[in-house]
Amino acid sequence: MFTVAHLGYADTLGIFRDVTSSFTYDMDTQELSDVQVSIQSDIMNSFHAGRDRLVKSKDFLNVSAHPQITFVADGGTPTSDTSGQVTGFLTILGQTMTFTLDVQLNKAAVYPFGHKRFVLGLSIDATLDRSTYGMTYGVNNGLVGDTVAVRIETETETMQRD
Repeated sequence: MFTVAHLGYADTLGIFRDVTSSFTYDMDTQELSDVQVSIQSDIMNSFHAGRDRLVKSKDFLNVSAHPQITFVADGGTPTSDTSGQVTGFLTILGQTMTFTLDVQLNKAAVYPFGHKRFVLGLSIDATLDRSTYGMTYGVNNGLVGDTVAVRIETETETMQRD
């Protein structure tokens, strides 16, 4: 999900509903590799149809020309036993820039119901200035904030490899 200031009154919330990701992580060494995230930018919901059309338009995400947002990284840096940073490359509107995610490991355990597979519970935070990716609509007049806060909450099932 993301939030961005609206006229200075409150932050507006939006979510992307079609996100796929994969990565390799070794719990013992805390080594992370092969991080890949793909977001279908046209499957976005800000809970207001008119605003959704605007955000998907050429003024913001330009989903007709740029239907995907991607993030790729080759590793991360642990900052504690349960937190770290992942720096990689974020591509929005065809612009690729270095981008850092702050990752918190909430829980790593066998899921107690149903499938009983090992699950990592993660909270991930980041911020970006949308103008650096070419989205400048409403920045100069304060209509829409420049800084976008990103929050990802996920429960990731691990896949064992032989």
